[in-house]
Amino acid sequence: MNTNRKTAIIVGILFLLGFAGAFGPVVVKPILDDPSYLVKIFENKNTVMVGALSQSIMALACAGIAIGLYPILKKHNESLALGAVGFRIIENVFQMVAALALLSLLTLSQESVKADALAASAFQAAGASLHAVHFWSALVLGHFGFCLGALMYYYVFYRSNLIPRWLSGWGIVAIILHLTGAFITMFTQIDPFSTSTYLLSLPIGLNELTLAGWLIVKGFNPSAVASLSAKIATNELLSAA
Repeated sequence: MNTNRKTAIIVGILFLLGFAGAFGPVVVKPILDDPSYLVKIFENKNTVMVGALSQSIMALACAGIAIGLYPILKKHNESLALGAVGFRIIENVFQMVAALALLSLLTLSQESVKADALAASAFQAAGASLHAVHFWSALVLGHFGFCLGALMYYYVFYRSNLIPRWLSGWGIVAIILHLTGAFITMFTQIDPFSTSTYLLSLPIGLNELTLAGWLIVKGFNPSAVASLSAKIATNELLSAA
């Protein structure tokens, strides 16, 4: 098995891990939406831990996708390949901050249960701040990093024909829709899980599942890889001459 084939399989698996980890915010949403969320978090601490772990796995997988693709994509467009790595690492940072906010809310919830009535307002204020950090990090800013990074490597995919153009073209359109949803959430603070934002995010979710399967089963287009290798060899010969 050659290096390109191994890379395709690894990246495909990372896409699946990232998709699975995206359910972290979904798992904790009913708890965080409850008016008594500080009490509910302590009562459902295992669920909150699972949510934080899922977001951490997603963060690492998403950064790994761009890093794994970099050696392949840089041969076609090094600047965009590097940009994709940078933005998906930014996404990784925001998702890790969101996971940390969840774990901090868990500690705060545990302490608030033991606190007296006089300290309740202080715990509520701290909880509201951590709740906001989780919202902005996981559901808004992290999505900007994801969209910009993904848009870069989908564009390189489209130009290079490393994957079918119907798949990379679908990815570009889906990313723009998802980015639109992130802007709507940012400026209106609408529920990120509302019907409108869900519909804007659905195409990229389906696309990434399809891409993951394609990379694992089919890999990168051999003719595109061979064509680039021949072009590089020709340029080296011309340079040597």
